[in-house]
Amino acid sequence: MRGRIVVRGGGKVTMRGMAERQDGQVEERSESVPPPVLVALMLEAAEKKAHLPIAALLARGAASGALLGAATLLAMTAWAQGLPRLVGAVVFPVGFCMLVLLGLELATGNFALLPAAWYRRRITAAAVVRNWGWVYLGNCLGSIGFAVLAVASLTGWWSHEAGPLGEQLRQLAASKVLLYRESGWLGWSTALTKGVLANWLVTVGTALAFVSRSTSGKIAAMWLPIMTFFGLGYEHSIVNLFVIPAGMLAGAPIGVGTWLIWNQVPSTLGNVIGGALFTGLPLVWTHGER
Repeated sequence: MRGRIVVRGGGKVTMRGMAERQDGQVEERSESVPPPVLVALMLEAAEKKAHLPIAALLARGAASGALLGAATLLAMTAWAQGLPRLVGAVVFPVGFCMLVLLGLELATGNFALLPAAWYRRRITAAAVVRNWGWVYLGNCLGSIGFAVLAVASLTGWWSHEAGPLGEQLRQLAASKVLLYRESGWLGWSTALTKGVLANWLVTVGTALAFVSRSTSGKIAAMWLPIMTFFGLGYEHSIVNLFVIPAGMLAGAPIGVGTWLIWNQVPSTLGNVIGGALFTGLPLVWTHGER
């Protein structure tokens, strides 16, 4: 199923979202997509993603990482201006909406889509791992690349301090790494748990990208869970690929090993669990064809 309107007796769909039958009568089509159709569209998208060439996965992944970094910096700009934290959550979804509408690749979204397709035997486990690995690498390159350019622009290529925004970056990076390290095993487990919750909400946004046939409907649907995740301060591994390196470049006292052990690894594992077990598999099991 491709999510298109099928008109009995033949016909076509006009640009205004109306179905024109052969007898000349026009039927209005609904902009909303019911859950069974949504799941069918998710599976179709996952199958296409699994067969993309490596160069496309890397390029689309890098663009996604950069866009999420830009959206995160936009939210932090609001905080640096003294606005409430909720304001940052309201503006952050612009990055997610842009990357989805452009058909880019985000590893955390694929943590839900591809296991669902694997469960339905549409793709192999090897195809899942291949997609995840190359897209995650692309996300990493784009996020860190944007972090370098963003901090360079704030500091005049490290000729002066980064100002209030640099302080926001340092504080946020420290809170995402050093606080977990101070709590030891419980801190690591907390980062993992926040990773699960983050990608449960983010992949709900991924699924809701298929819930409407209109651009405005897609944006409105995606905005809700993405705003919620960011506002609650959960751990999204791709966002962290921007925030923590940017904080380090701005002067946060964090080493690469400390970052990886106390945030990137547990948040990524949590994102996999949240996407696959909390969103992708439950949706395909409850709404997919038996």
